[in-house]
Amino acid sequence: MSKSNDFNDENSNHSANPTFDTILEQRLNRRGFLGMSLSGAAVLASTGLGLTACSSGESVSNSLTTPAPSSSPSPTPATPLNPIMASLGFAAVAKSTLDKVVIPAGYSYQIIYALGDPLTANTAAFKNDGTDGDFENRAGDHHDGMEYFGLDSAGKPSATASDRALLAMNHEATTDEIKSSFFLFGNGGTSTLPRPAAEVDKEVAIHGLSVVEIKASNRKWATVQASNFNRRVTPLTEVEIAGPARGNALLKTKYSPDGTKTRGTINNCGTGKSPWGTFLSGEENWSGYFFRLATDDAARNDKSVVAMKRYGRNAGAASRHGWETGGSEDKYARWNISKLGTSADGSDDYRNEMNGQGYIIEMDAYDKTKSLKKRTALGRFAHESAAFGIAVVGKPLTVYLGDDSRNEYMYKFVSKALWSAADANPADRMATGDKYLNEGTLYVAKFNADGTGEWIELSLNNPLIKNYTAYTFADQADICVNTRLAGDAVGATKMDRPEWGGVHPVTGEYYQTLTNNSNRDVNAASGSKLVPDSANPRAYADVDGKKGTGNPNGHILRTKEGATVGAFSWDVYVFAAEADADKAMINLSNLTDDQDMSSPDGLVFSPSTGICWIQTDDGAYTDVTNCMMLAAIPGKVGDGANKTLSYTKADGSKLDVATKVGAAPAADKLKRFLVGPKDCEITGFCETPDGKAIFINIQHPGETTKMADIADPSKYTSQWPSNAGYGAGKRPRSATIVITKDDGGRIGS
Repeated sequence: MSKSNDFNDENSNHSANPTFDTILEQRLNRRGFLGMSLSGAAVLASTGLGLTACSSGESVSNSLTTPAPSSSPSPTPATPLNPIMASLGFAAVAKSTLDKVVIPAGYSYQIIYALGDPLTANTAAFKNDGTDGDFENRAGDHHDGMEYFGLDSAGKPSATASDRALLAMNHEATTDEIKSSFFLFGNGGTSTLPRPAAEVDKEVAIHGLSVVEIKASNRKWATVQASNFNRRVTPLTEVEIAGPARGNALLKTKYSPDGTKTRGTINNCGTGKSPWGTFLSGEENWSGYFFRLATDDAARNDKSVVAMKRYGRNAGAASRHGWETGGSEDKYARWNISKLGTSADGSDDYRNEMNGQGYIIEMDAYDKTKSLKKRTALGRFAHESAAFGIAVVGKPLTVYLGDDSRNEYMYKFVSKALWSAADANPADRMATGDKYLNEGTLYVAKFNADGTGEWIELSLNNPLIKNYTAYTFADQADICVNTRLAGDAVGATKMDRPEWGGVHPVTGEYYQTLTNNSNRDVNAASGSKLVPDSANPRAYADVDGKKGTGNPNGHILRTKEGATVGAFSWDVYVFAAEADADKAMINLSNLTDDQDMSSPDGLVFSPSTGICWIQTDDGAYTDVTNCMMLAAIPGKVGDGANKTLSYTKADGSKLDVATKVGAAPAADKLKRFLVGPKDCEITGFCETPDGKAIFINIQHPGETTKMADIADPSKYTSQWPSNAGYGAGKRPRSATIVITKDDGGRIGS
């Protein structure tokens, strides 16, 4: 997420859900690292695990001839040839505030795909001076999560191709100070209302998704501009509603009176790759793009007002960009979600338009003829990633999900259909998505005081939901559209902003980044402020630099499934902190200068090496270092010990919070691999099947530049990637880089 997008700091959970009491003391045996075997790696490869698990494939030629996209079945993934790593072999990089990408000695990187790069043979080169247009045929902005889809020499899906592929990518947002995406316009654009239609059109087009073909020749990567696979998906692309909410009254709009379609996808952040070879994207902070009139609560006068407020859209609150003011055309009117029509069901206005955003959306990256589908069974909230558990033949599939706002919840979806190995190679990948993602059970997490947890079913079978007095749920579609309210109803545990997650390729344990939470306060009494609890145990003030309060540095929690679908156990893998912070209350994982970090955000397990890659999107430690990526080889739940944090409250009373701290990471099990340029977020990860090239996104460098300084490049807080020799102009651009090892080895070795 971008720091300019303060909708990540949404604070709409005012439910009375209690935080849980201090953990009961429980003896835990210290456990060593569980080594990863070849068979474990094979399980990963055959199931498409991990947040951005990348396809495996066969070798390809270097011909630039690109055939038409193929809808051929996905190949059966091959067993990796190399064992998964047990230790990290590179020298850690130091923290940096330089305006460049810093990587370990013995590694090199290339910039291959930046904002504005053309995706068709007829699209002009990007001038990067604010005059460019045609963004429907260019790379979008704010590159985020992405996935690798291998291609063979004939342009067919491949499971071992390590020199030709498609990258499917999210374009989350755009850099703005007030309304305008100022780097896109020659003079910075318009920061007042109404917004010019031409500016709105350009801003809308840089959001969404892209697919771009990439090829390597002599270990040098480049995009294939004329590839028939290349495409953009924008907030105007027609997509289907799938699952329980399809055709429901809550989805009916002027555009889709039967509630089966909507336009586009927006604010896409984390990703996932299904075991059947499709791209999954999470719609994150979408509510701020919409506007409601100050009189809309009275005009609605129904339970939808409760839902609007729970999702952060108060009547009269300004929208992020003011797109609703672009003109009278329908493509602008849709952003005004006020009740303006006279129909009973909303089919004559856009009062229900926002209900079409906030899902996991599925796309077949190989086949642009297939419609994208929003998988409503997985719930509606500020989605990040979609992390699949280990697929076992004859068992349901599990997808882990997080809601990235303060005080929000962790979820999982369990399919009704049982996994069939044949579905790894389907004739129709999107139809296979229908099979596994349209029907199943959605659960929300509640953490107990004894180190266990409960996955609570979100359906009308649960009397807490059926009898909830704050909002009356009509059916399962209502629960899927208003999932946050269902979580409130069952008393789910409020977390410190659940971001990306990934599944350990051998243990099957789920790792969830909890990036930060300014609402943690030992003196909290009511409202959005929360006292620390066992799963979110820290509340402190950063003693230097940005001086954040609450839980400014975040942590990574992990869960282990129990004997039943509704049970789990948990601990905290690592507490992010500055190395010199108090080890008794803040730096609980004893991080060193080579390991310290703040605000873990992206998290991906490599299918080739088993490395857990951790990426930061930070505002607390940026006085010392730019955002970074670290490599980790974690152990498992229960490998550490109990820890009690003792707080003194303002009234002099004591608050003891016991938590589970994972084993302190050794020097060869966690270290910093990359530091990005100024004002960026490090995000997105995928790799070639041989593990010898990884792809990373550098998002929003220079985002704290002032709009008033647009004419003076010397005042840009970053000039990357032009200062690294890529592209025209000096305006900073989000971009994808590829990293290789100079000796041709696997990354991390």
